[in-house]
Amino acid sequence: MHSVKSGIFIMPFHPPSKELAQCHDEDMELAIRADELGVHEFWVGEHHTLSWEPIVSPEMFIAAVFRQTKQMRMGPAPVLVNMHHPAQVANRLAFLDHFSHGRLELAFGYGGAPSDFEMYGQDPKQMQSRMAEAVGMILKIWSSEPPYKFEGEHWTVKLESVNEELGYGFPPKPLQQPRPPISVPVSSRGSGSVKAAARLGFQMFSHSIISTDVLKDQWKTYEETALAAGKPADRSTWKIARTVFLADTTAEAERRARSNSIETAYMHLRTAIQRGPGLGIMKNDLSMPDADVNMDYFLDEMIIAGDVDTALDRLLRLWEDVGPFGAIDVMSFDWKDDDDRRAWLRSMELVNRELLPRFNKAVGAEVVVA
Repeated sequence: MHSVKSGIFIMPFHPPSKELAQCHDEDMELAIRADELGVHEFWVGEHHTLSWEPIVSPEMFIAAVFRQTKQMRMGPAPVLVNMHHPAQVANRLAFLDHFSHGRLELAFGYGGAPSDFEMYGQDPKQMQSRMAEAVGMILKIWSSEPPYKFEGEHWTVKLESVNEELGYGFPPKPLQQPRPPISVPVSSRGSGSVKAAARLGFQMFSHSIISTDVLKDQWKTYEETALAAGKPADRSTWKIARTVFLADTTAEAERRARSNSIETAYMHLRTAIQRGPGLGIMKNDLSMPDADVNMDYFLDEMIIAGDVDTALDRLLRLWEDVGPFGAIDVMSFDWKDDDDRRAWLRSMELVNRELLPRFNKAVGAEVVVA
């Protein structure tokens, strides 16, 4: 039985009133402590116009963390490939893979903020075609030797000025061969992104704000599509994001989750999703009223808040409901004050030192505790 890996995902999520430098310092402290605790992977979101999610270049943040950590793998989640020229993405990620000595993880996506599309003059209706074309070109750049010319609907990548004597025409290739592991974030039923990930042999990374019913649908879709394409459907590569907040007692954990940035984040996301695609992705039962998608529901369905025993029961229930998975990526949000900071760091310690070792033992796998 494979060992379920520990991960952390930051969107990030900080109130617009907080100084950006402080936000980034807190995220850096979180990442360094995660490495000390033996967290396997750490993911950072990319957004360009969202005041609550203020990292526009996860690669820059990740590069800084790589040089202050020893073992943790890190990745942007996702790189918004529809926003950037494919050659630029391919080159800077290949560079970052070498810079990290092969600790780079990747996730490719297209984002969903209307203001991001507007700022870059893009039509949201083209986001999926732009993503598919960009990913295809990135993989070709990494696997091809110049000279070459790749022409698409949105971009052209041309590299024909090759001079071996002068070293012209040779962009870097990743250190990890044939490439770093690639995931695709997914957040809906019957998702086209799930199908694309399965056909390409990429890993599936399920969002933290989706219900158990949606998770089951995603794996069913992934498995059926992968097998039809002749690709493996390996549950050990499935990443599931969940908010897990632990304290010495369940009462304390639930009290804090209702008053710290967890509550703020989930109600903020609820509002954004309701105004966008609708709350269906958050519902186990599509017939339930929108009004019932509230903090009580989130604590029952998506947020695991409690002591270690309570959290273990919840994770085992998730394992039973959706089947085996390969990583649990814990969401981390803002720290309100120093007391809240200590509570978040304590929660992270409990997750990695107590919860995950016990969980892995319960499902038949052993882990090494850092």
